Amino acid sequence: MDKDHYLERLVRKLETNSPLQSEERDQLLRLPLVLKQFEAGHDIVSEGERTKNCCLVAEGLVCRYKIVGDGQRQILSLHLPGDIPDIHSLLIEQMDHNLGTLTAATVGIIPHEAVRILTRSYYRIAEAFWRETLVEAAIYREWMVGIGRRSAPSRIAHLFCEFITKMTAIGLSDGKTCELPLTQPEIADALGLSTVHMNKKLREIRQAGLVRLRSNKLTILDWKGLCQLAEFDPDYLHLREASSKK
Repeated sequence: MDKDHYLERLVRKLETNSPLQSEERDQLLRLPLVLKQFEAGHDIVSEGERTKNCCLVAEGLVCRYKIVGDGQRQILSLHLPGDIPDIHSLLIEQMDHNLGTLTAATVGIIPHEAVRILTRSYYRIAEAFWRETLVEAAIYREWMVGIGRRSAPSRIAHLFCEFITKMTAIGLSDGKTCELPLTQPEIADALGLSTVHMNKKLREIRQAGLVRLRSNKLTILDWKGLCQLAEFDPDYLHLREASSKK
């Protein structure tokens, strides 16, 4: 696929939260983009690094993460095609966490200066990027509540609800089934659980008939029941057209 296809994914993602006019869409599609391929488990940008570019997730699954003193990893967020997970690097010069791939990924490199020129010329695009960072902050708050106060089954269910809702919003799911290319240790790292405990509680969710997870494909069997277990309310995602799954 060419770079136009991937920039269209950026436009679609921004429009899940912020309506854009045709001229603004056209300007976004003109952003300079250099595509790079990464294998799974590689850093795109490392903690402490200073960069002059932003990274657009074109294909694959990317995460922000930190490594603590004993070598354990905490995944801080998950990023789908169309996301620019380091847009904050326009203003924060040094990375305070790692940005890495969870799967093989294609990443579009966009120079900071090109984004600055665009946002200074089109205030609605600047607002759209700003809104993206505010939505990311809302997601962080929800994850913090989950890790701090929700039970393990509720955390797992919430991750599934959030992931498929976001995938549906960008056109990569029908609202019932989606690719979920995460290993059980990676899910555990995102939820602050041990792999053994996560595996046990995931098995309980499957046995309850709420989901099917097979060959990296997530299928929701009982959306209402999964939402009740997760205490999931998609309002914090601030989608213009909230997904409705029965």
